Amino acid sequence: MNSKAPLIALIFALVLGVVGSVSSRPQEETRGDNPNYPKPNPFYFEGKIDYELLGIDTPRNAWEYTQRGIHKQDDLEDFEGAIADYRTAISMNSLQNGTCQIVTTAPVPPSLDPMPCMFTVRSRLGFLLMEKDPEEAIRLFQEVLLIDPLRLEMNAMIGEALVEMGDRASAETGQQRFYEAAVNAFKAELELSPVTPDAVQLTGDKANNAQVHWELADVYEKLDRKSNAVAELALYLAAAQWHSDTYPWRIALAEKRIEELSQ
Repeated sequence: MNSKAPLIALIFALVLGVVGSVSSRPQEETRGDNPNYPKPNPFYFEGKIDYELLGIDTPRNAWEYTQRGIHKQDDLEDFEGAIADYRTAISMNSLQNGTCQIVTTAPVPPSLDPMPCMFTVRSRLGFLLMEKDPEEAIRLFQEVLLIDPLRLEMNAMIGEALVEMGDRASAETGQQRFYEAAVNAFKAELELSPVTPDAVQLTGDKANNAQVHWELADVYEKLDRKSNAVAELALYLAAAQWHSDTYPWRIALAEKRIEELSQ
């Protein structure tokens, strides 16, 4: 008989015991001593943390459901799973049922009850619902703006959702009204980061946010307001001059569209 067998069995049993004791530790303990888990704060940490590093088996609060939703959306591309987690997070961090609050005064006390409302979960859920339910997406983006009126991209996302609704509508069901509302939303986005004389002198930029000017030009074409479309395409080109575009092929297309619309 191999004399080493009992020793190997003993070591194996000890290893299993150690692993078992670690995996069975209650989450209340592992959260507190996990350096990757943010320490309690009046405001939620709104960024992404690698979900595996959090050591969470089952989410138990709005922030943890948000983090798992981000993991499903970004890492697993499980969009339906992410939507479900985001909805659960918002149900636990809701203006409607009083489980969160909007903080507008300073200084902020060291603890808040209820906790502040989160904007990340709302903006992410709204983005995922843009095509499926643009009306709900707009409501979520508007809540983000209640939480942070200066949050960039939310007005632009509202504009895109309104365009989506307009594309689905007809003249009888208010198509023009949706497009006009989209124009106002895109303009509100531009107003949050205006091009001032000082900015022009410092950077040489004569326009900013090429994406919004592109979207505005498209809406103006849908409204048959050609001169406005041409003006927005010119601003798009000015904004893209020094910063290009995520889709650089649109630069040549914008020049062609200006030529066609000006005839």
